Amino acid sequence: MKLTFGELLSIGERILSGSGIYCATHETEALLCFATGLERHQLLLNRSRDVDNAQINYFLSLVRRRKSGEPLQYITGEQYFMGHRLAVDPSVLIPRPETETLAEKAISCIRTFIGESSDALNILDLCTGSGALAISIAKACPHVKITAADISKQALKIAKKNALDLGLEDRIDFIESDLFANISRGPEAGEAFEASERSYHLIVTNPPYIRSGDLAGLQREIKNHEPLTALDGGADGLVFYRRIASEASEYLAEHGVLLTEIGYDQARDVIKILETAGFTDIELFQDLAGRDRIIKARSGRVYHSLA
Repeated sequence: MKLTFGELLSIGERILSGSGIYCATHETEALLCFATGLERHQLLLNRSRDVDNAQINYFLSLVRRRKSGEPLQYITGEQYFMGHRLAVDPSVLIPRPETETLAEKAISCIRTFIGESSDALNILDLCTGSGALAISIAKACPHVKITAADISKQALKIAKKNALDLGLEDRIDFIESDLFANISRGPEAGEAFEASERSYHLIVTNPPYIRSGDLAGLQREIKNHEPLTALDGGADGLVFYRRIASEASEYLAEHGVLLTEIGYDQARDVIKILETAGFTDIELFQDLAGRDRIIKARSGRVYHSLA
């Protein structure tokens, strides 16, 4: 059969629009670029050019996958986050734009720390997934030491690949760990030690926080394709916040900071959990859509210096 790029775009858009795909035009263009290896501007400049049959068949197979609900990012194998191209597959959540607010807050905190202290800064990224947060922090803050942890071996493979692709393999240590289980603990409260021996100045995390009963009502792209273990926060969505809050202070440097993403309706509950665990200076931040999204809290743990 003979079809031009313009005709293929029209066919793809019609199929995806009919399946209720939001932004069908953009996604059709992305799939055709992926199938042909062309950039978007090249595609649009060649709308009247014929496409060979192999590329037509490949493109239509991709459109069928997207029509079935498979996320565009898993089809193309990539997602951009904070301007960085990241590899993704069904072993990791697709990084969301709202999580960029968490990355920006983390970078801001680190730059404040750098201005206040000459100590080397240690950062811990819990539930790292694709490594999006750790990588964004490493790119923006070249002098920090980062540990990134996840319970999933497959997720860590993707995160390590992303670090390697972006030249950060020597900047980030990846650890397989169920939250803090395999993370080195700092000194015990009351133990004397040098400042350089203190543990993490910042813990940043985007833990699972969807209520178990809400999983079935998620978009088909999410519930049928993304890893549910990275979404399921237990019956009330707060299981991981309780676990993190109960242990985090033991891994934070004096006055260290915990930054976490939350669900849009979880602010009050998470703040209460943190207060009960002894965190202070708790702040709530909204994402670009104006929804409650980030909580910042300072550890109340106090150390006794050798000095």
